[in-house]
Amino acid sequence: MSRMETREVRIGDRVIGGGNPILIQSMCNTKTEDAKATAEQILRLERAGCEIVRVAVPTMEAAESLKKIKKQIHIPLVADIHFDYRLAIAAIECGADKIRINPGNIGSKERVQAVVDKAKEYEVPIRVGVNSGSLEKALIEKYAGVTAEGLVESALSKAAWIESMGYDNLVISIKSSDVMMCVQAHELISKRTHYPLHVGITEAGTVPSGNIKSAIGLGLILNQGIGDTIRVSLTGDPVEEVKSAKLILRTLGLKKGGIEVVSCPTCGRTRIDLIGLAGQVENMVAEFDHLNIKVAVMGCVVNGPGEAREADLGIAGGIGEGLLIRHGQVVKKLPENELLPALREELVKLSGQERSQVAERSAH
Repeated sequence: MSRMETREVRIGDRVIGGGNPILIQSMCNTKTEDAKATAEQILRLERAGCEIVRVAVPTMEAAESLKKIKKQIHIPLVADIHFDYRLAIAAIECGADKIRINPGNIGSKERVQAVVDKAKEYEVPIRVGVNSGSLEKALIEKYAGVTAEGLVESALSKAAWIESMGYDNLVISIKSSDVMMCVQAHELISKRTHYPLHVGITEAGTVPSGNIKSAIGLGLILNQGIGDTIRVSLTGDPVEEVKSAKLILRTLGLKKGGIEVVSCPTCGRTRIDLIGLAGQVENMVAEFDHLNIKVAVMGCVVNGPGEAREADLGIAGGIGEGLLIRHGQVVKKLPENELLPALREELVKLSGQERSQVAERSAH
């Protein structure tokens, strides 16, 4: 699919917009004041595939904590600011690679100008965020409610306000918990701006419902070539957000590489804890994200080999035992408790082979 043309914006050592790959973002749910816990969570997010991370900065202590966090992580750090312009300034001075503000919440023009001046001094981009829950009263009255048109007008007016202060290093985000309103808003704004768009369905909900709403909303938006960074917002472990975002991008063909895990839906023939096994496999393959293969987890040895034929590797369970399968062919029969280690061993072998091939290509 063709991507909407947006301008490039540098966030730390990453670049978004301008046709660059769509980057996955998440947000910590730790107290930013606790630098150790926050850095540890960010490192977990990095291992899962997170490429930009946002943290809340509600206090001056949280802003100061950014210095310690930055020393321990390897991806750009975004500071989320509400209301207090002094926190935005402090966050920039303490190393934030981007700040997220709603200029309307910051206050007077002088205060917004102070934030913009500091961002300009440090060449830190500003993400202008607008949510359906915080739409201005005047726009709600103008459009007789919260609407996609109102969200777009709000976002563009805030971007224009910052532009008038002499700064255009901006990213725009318009979010709504109403999936179809969010889709419509992105369709409208993509025709009216060249700023990169950060896309997400806000307040999507718990892992099951949030995943469905995000998959539908992000899928509809991204499939039109709209979006430069994404976040799947879930009430739960933020690592789940990253896993879901990766799967959405891969399903749409917007992200290459990584292991795709397929598993059967279980039936009366299943004689193994397939649900638990599939979950273990999904967690295990995360460390082999550089491999571009398909792994099948099947519930029975009757149809397992045939159903796993299109997969590179697979395991199929029986009663206390199972099969290790490679390209639809049975490699060996194993006790149930040895299936996972055997699969991991195969992944390690493939990983070694790929690294050797890469090294060989580099040598030539």
